[in-house]
Amino acid sequence: MPSGSSAEGSASSPRREDMRAADSDRQFVADRLREALNEGRLDLGEYDDRLKLVYAAKTYGELDHLLHDLPTVAPPERSQLATTSPATAGPPYHRRQIPVWLQATWGSWLTASLVCLVIWLATDPGGYPWPIWVAGPWGAVLLARTIMALGSGDPERYVHAERDRERQRRQERRDRHREYRNRRRGW
Repeated sequence: MPSGSSAEGSASSPRREDMRAADSDRQFVADRLREALNEGRLDLGEYDDRLKLVYAAKTYGELDHLLHDLPTVAPPERSQLATTSPATAGPPYHRRQIPVWLQATWGSWLTASLVCLVIWLATDPGGYPWPIWVAGPWGAVLLARTIMALGSGDPERYVHAERDRERQRRQERRDRHREYRNRRRGW
């Protein structure tokens, strides 16, 4: 084969480093730099400097240079990091968590009831147990609402719907009150 023909063949197929990069290539490198920042491989200043260069890069070679000192991302099964197998880690501990809406509902009741009880004990422990008039009716209303929420099948959605209805009622009351004030003023 003549030497000129091989030179022409290599000249017609550019090297990868010299090929133009696409926006998706720049986004991939930016994502990898963000991962390196989150992993602690780059500090914030270094990340910022490299990110500027990513969006200014025109070729694959320029993009590759920004990742040259970072390890490649490997799937967990090919990772060189030591992992613990589920058999050696032991069985996971499962704890039932109380839903947040239930904690919020009953937490405020419990706090207020305990405050009233402490005040009663500190001021007149042998007198009339007035804290029952705070804890009792409020607790009954909360119990009924909790039972209705749990009975609905989707307590989270029920609680959110209740809050939305209450917000709507408050807004309607404010609107009626504003309208009443405006009529009295003659506006």
